[in-house]
Amino acid sequence: MTAATPSTLFPQVPETADAVLDGLDPEQREVALALHGPVCVLAGAGTGKTRAITHRIAYGVRAGILAPASVLAVTFTNRAAGEMRGRLRQLGAGGVQARTFHSAALRQLQYFWPKAVGGELPRLLERKIQLVADAAARCRVRLDRNELRDVTSEIEWAKVTQTVPGDYPAAVAKSLRDAPRDPAEISQVYAMYEQLKRDRDVIDFEDVLLLTVAILQDRHDIADQIRRQYQHFVVDEYQDVSPLQQRLLDLWLGERDTLCVVGDASQTIYSFTGATPDHLLNFRTRHPGATVVKLVRDYRSTPQVVHLANGLLSQASGRAAEHRLELVSQRDPGPEPGYAEYADEPAEAEGTARRVRDLIAAGVPAGEIAVLYRINAQSEVYEQALADAGVPYQLRGAERFFDREEVRKAGVALRGAARAGGNDALLDDVEDLPAQVRAVLSSTGWTERPPTGSGAVRDRWESLAALVRLAEDFARARPGATLSDLVAELDERAAAQHAPTVQGVTLASLHAAKGLEWDAVFLVGLAEGMMPITYAKTDEQVEEERRLLYVGVTRARVHLTLSWSLSRSPGGRASRRPTRFLKGLRPGSGALGSAGAGAGGGIERGTGGGAERRRRRGPARCRVCGATLTEAGEMKLMRCEDCPSDMDEGLYERLRDWRAVQARELGQPAYCVFTDKTLMAIAERVPESGGELAVISGVGARKLDRFGADVLAICAGEDRGGSDDDT
Repeated sequence: MTAATPSTLFPQVPETADAVLDGLDPEQREVALALHGPVCVLAGAGTGKTRAITHRIAYGVRAGILAPASVLAVTFTNRAAGEMRGRLRQLGAGGVQARTFHSAALRQLQYFWPKAVGGELPRLLERKIQLVADAAARCRVRLDRNELRDVTSEIEWAKVTQTVPGDYPAAVAKSLRDAPRDPAEISQVYAMYEQLKRDRDVIDFEDVLLLTVAILQDRHDIADQIRRQYQHFVVDEYQDVSPLQQRLLDLWLGERDTLCVVGDASQTIYSFTGATPDHLLNFRTRHPGATVVKLVRDYRSTPQVVHLANGLLSQASGRAAEHRLELVSQRDPGPEPGYAEYADEPAEAEGTARRVRDLIAAGVPAGEIAVLYRINAQSEVYEQALADAGVPYQLRGAERFFDREEVRKAGVALRGAARAGGNDALLDDVEDLPAQVRAVLSSTGWTERPPTGSGAVRDRWESLAALVRLAEDFARARPGATLSDLVAELDERAAAQHAPTVQGVTLASLHAAKGLEWDAVFLVGLAEGMMPITYAKTDEQVEEERRLLYVGVTRARVHLTLSWSLSRSPGGRASRRPTRFLKGLRPGSGALGSAGAGAGGGIERGTGGGAERRRRRGPARCRVCGATLTEAGEMKLMRCEDCPSDMDEGLYERLRDWRAVQARELGQPAYCVFTDKTLMAIAERVPESGGELAVISGVGARKLDRFGADVLAICAGEDRGGSDDDT
């Protein structure tokens, strides 16, 4: 007999502190071991940042260096906080607090309000839009539905940037922000909104942070009490911190520097909410002695997807672009990204649905496919196309899994059956755990076969089917587990909002997709006016749109398709153009100019250093016939593919042998050292100095530092151990 394959959903808790470090790469391990002083982790997409910081916390707790109750880990969404709690629990560090900024502040506010202010904390306003509508009506400002939503967002932005109503018009002018209405009108509505909150004794989510900040600033005794409680802080997605959140973090810290932040300036996509990467980019300035660790090994995406992602950022400008990380894929090669142009939006949706159906037929689970768009209004045509194609889907941003009515009813039924034990007639003659779950859920509407079509009925079935699959995984991971054990697991997951996967294609906006990943991703509607969005006017706004597309690309593990349509509706004028961001990257769109290499991985401790100055290059031309080069392979060789080569064949083979040894030592594919085309270019040009080697496409500053001496020595005829047989 062979042992059952352990489920990755339910890994065994590491037996020792050192075992927590098993499986981490060198940079992730450095993060886990950096338990003292300020630490900044610059983590590219797919590089395992959550793994690194949860293992850091768990190692500190398991080694007795960090007391669980003294650690506060903060992030930006309940889902991310729930995932962090789940991972810490699996690593044996379940007592650590992992919360959003708002939930951490709300707990402190509820606890200290009676002492600091007296009485009960005012009621928390779940949705502010109705109160904004009332304020606008009081001010005799007419707002339609869309304007009402936009003005509400403006008020939220003003509050997180600590802008009071009277200062709003000046703040808008200074930030070059496009206000949805006359700033004076919004200022008036904002002031009335604040007055109505006071009159009705309610507070909003931004007030939670503002009031907590005010109490900590005014009451040093309360601030000291919180600082005694929490002595170590970890902040995930640090590029998304607002000025108000940074102020709260500073007050939590006091004069201490026991802080670890994690972020990626290239994934800053929420500036419209007040988020800014400046705190991440200025971290070394504020903390000159900080340990900085860069994570660039991408475990999520294939080299083909990573190449496109790196190419997108290579054309970027601005301060965030100067600190970009050049990812290095750790996966086997996959298919090249696909590009599709359609006559109109319905044709694009139908074509996407056909490709989705083909992927499902080829074995890609529906739950591992996503269709991502710029704005939510684009979803309807894709919902219709997928429904017409018979493909199940789910809208991202809908009700949370464990809050759904059918899931709550299923939980009640499972809990009742667990209490009844052998006295439940539903469980007569049912032996194993998955069969028991299927029997219980059949009473709540689950069937072996899914209902036809889409809509609410199919959504409910998919939720219950997700519970069945979870039970099957749980039983495989823990043979002998009972229904009561499963119910306890579901309760813990519900508390952490750690939901199982619903098997349907995900439809989501690019913003909502942040932090998620799928085997196959379709990026749709990539035409000028939508990407970048038409109201992105300034250079900073356009660069944020580029980063948003980068986030979309890096959601894909293997399959990636990018598409656009030439008109909005059938028969319309074909006036649209594909997004400028793909110029030089998609076939037939011209050559991609080099903007300099991004930062490599590694560790820095307490030293300064600026970004390298970028070099702008003109069109690449063949060094044999002078023709303009457009293909990436030709540009590496600096000659047309069919122009004669003067390559030194012996040198090329020696370089290949050396590369093979390097790749084995690094545990990476050979092309991660140098591609074949780059080796051919080196063997043709036989560089004699670092400068001559550096100008060869595919070398770059990082590889020049790492491999330059060996390559130049081999070119000079020296033996650099190119064979494994050398002793």
